Amino acid sequence: MTEEQIAMLLDDVHVGIDEVAGNCAVDIAWVVEYVRAGVLLDDAEGDPARWSFTSHDLIRARRLRDVTHQFDANPELAGLVVDMVEELDRLRALLRREGLLPE
Repeated sequence: MTEEQIAMLLDDVHVGIDEVAGNCAVDIAWVVEYVRAGVLLDDAEGDPARWSFTSHDLIRARRLRDVTHQFDANPELAGLVVDMVEELDRLRALLRREGLLPE
């Protein structure tokens, strides 16, 4: 089962900024920076302690962290790379559903 499939199963689960930071092994300031850069958690306003993240946000945060650490990327570049990876995943899933790509 892929991370995306797991995220779909857990989509109703929401976690706070502490859980996201802990799960990604980053500090809260890192999460705030990426939210403020506009690459994580759409429509975040107000107190970061009140932000609510979905399982999809958590997977995206992990991907952002990986790209940032592997390539020393800034938030905007990491966001662009993760956007492209997510689009590739979406297109591959579509091809699999249509039987045009092997499982």
